Amino acid sequence: MFRRRRHTGEHRPRPEGTTDPGAFGDDELAEPGDDELAEPGELAEPGDDDAGDAPLDDSDYVGRHALTGEDAHPGEPGSDEAAGSGPWDSGEQYPQRERVDLGSLLIPVHPEQEVQLNVAGEHIVAASVTIGRSSLQVQAFAAPKSGDLWEEVRVELAQEIRTLGGQAQEADGPFGTELQARVPTEPGSGQAELQSARYIGVDGPRWLLRGTISGQAASRPELAKPLEELFADVVVVRGDHPAPPRDLLEIQLPPEMREALEQEMAQAEERGQYPSPFDRGPEITETR
Repeated sequence: MFRRRRHTGEHRPRPEGTTDPGAFGDDELAEPGDDELAEPGELAEPGDDDAGDAPLDDSDYVGRHALTGEDAHPGEPGSDEAAGSGPWDSGEQYPQRERVDLGSLLIPVHPEQEVQLNVAGEHIVAASVTIGRSSLQVQAFAAPKSGDLWEEVRVELAQEIRTLGGQAQEADGPFGTELQARVPTEPGSGQAELQSARYIGVDGPRWLLRGTISGQAASRPELAKPLEELFADVVVVRGDHPAPPRDLLEIQLPPEMREALEQEMAQAEERGQYPSPFDRGPEITETR
């Protein structure tokens, strides 16, 4: 099922820069099934374009855990014989399976999962996948060719969580160093209630994929495994267009949802009504 969610918590105290990949927003930790899910988007910070960075051949990137030496045997593009494991870059070979096309993100489809598009203003800023009482929010950002943006973002995120009264520490995870945190459910409210969250990230060729695991899976590894596997199978579509580091890569409605919205708009025009395309609208459920 695909849903569009508009953030309804603008009245809450929010830290500056919550749309930056290195910023924490209170809405990141809404429990799956609540009226709002996490939606920190992007904020392009002043910085040079990545044109001046050290050159990097995108073809050198083969998944997150690339095979080397005699064990390396890349398959054909789109085959199940892709070397290493994801997240994947769209320009490399990656396993062929059903994925939801969200523009910059191709998200794997699994039974009993719900994909929600998180909206801020008039823009889609993140995609959240909910399984049971756990969720994974994913966003892809432009990054310099030199890579290592996740290391910077991790430090900034930890500092902001601590400033808001939470706790954060780095730990080894399935994708390298991650941030394990206890964050305030209502930042700035003075309440002491904390909630677990895990922040994971992977540097790819000119992109950073950031994920936030919240809900029960944030503190229960056995529940986190399906979300980790999903994150590892995301394909990032960076595109060839220039973009400053930290710019959010555009997230789009899937084709079937765009078609449903076009039909809704056409019917509304006949009735003389014009609904906002970002308000709660048609939901598309996939039956298997």
